[in-house]
Amino acid sequence: MARISNGLITIINILTLLVSFVVIGIGAYFSLQTNLVCQKFLHWPVLILGIFLLVISILGIIGSCCRVSFFLWIYLFAMFMLSLAMVVLTVFVFIVTNKGVGDVISGHGYKEYRLGDYSSWLLKQVGNYNTWSKIESCLKSVEVCHGFTEKRLISANEFYKKNLSPIQSGCCKPPTYCGYDYVNVTYWQAPRSGLKSTDADCKAWSNNQEKLCYSCNSCKAGVLATLKTKWKEIAIFNVAIIVFFILVYTIGCCAMKNSQSDRYRRQFYGHH
Repeated sequence: MARISNGLITIINILTLLVSFVVIGIGAYFSLQTNLVCQKFLHWPVLILGIFLLVISILGIIGSCCRVSFFLWIYLFAMFMLSLAMVVLTVFVFIVTNKGVGDVISGHGYKEYRLGDYSSWLLKQVGNYNTWSKIESCLKSVEVCHGFTEKRLISANEFYKKNLSPIQSGCCKPPTYCGYDYVNVTYWQAPRSGLKSTDADCKAWSNNQEKLCYSCNSCKAGVLATLKTKWKEIAIFNVAIIVFFILVYTIGCCAMKNSQSDRYRRQFYGHH
């Protein structure tokens, strides 16, 4: 049993070590892409995760192969803290993404999103000027509205039936309740009778392709709707990771117990 548990820990951590190299490489790649704001925004979390996995893997390999109890203790503590952090993060994600659904618009294939429908924590994040400036730069760098320019000739009915993403719905066109008249996918005109709403988003809309509705609350809501979906997917994946960590932690405890038993046997037989 001692060889099996130590062998499993070694194999698992060799695989984790290889994964850590890949993660660190991805983080380094992101940091070098100076023209991609979205990717640069991710490089620190990715690098930190990769380095953390690297250190844990090395500790696990040394502890299991060399039967060094001290390293196994550190390894088990790190695994426990990582598992605990994953549980807290997963619960937190489910809580903050619990609110917020898109409004169905009659006769339209897309939904529209309102900022006030989301949790106060998420609202605080996008409400921060520096944070939103980075997100806005990210949206522009990946050209989320670029696809619209290729379909300028479609009719209003065709456009209204399109299945737009939350970000496209919120950032690339004015909100429906404003009452703008559709000219083409890149140009909307205020009716002669005036807009139907005095909402700030209606005034913020611009036909300038560099502005559009990037400063609108509907755009922020579209980003939050996308984050909500992605975060829930990540949270579900985290549950599987947590189960894996618990399994590795259990095997590590067995390896620790076996390492101590071997040491006691060597000491006992060494004195007899």
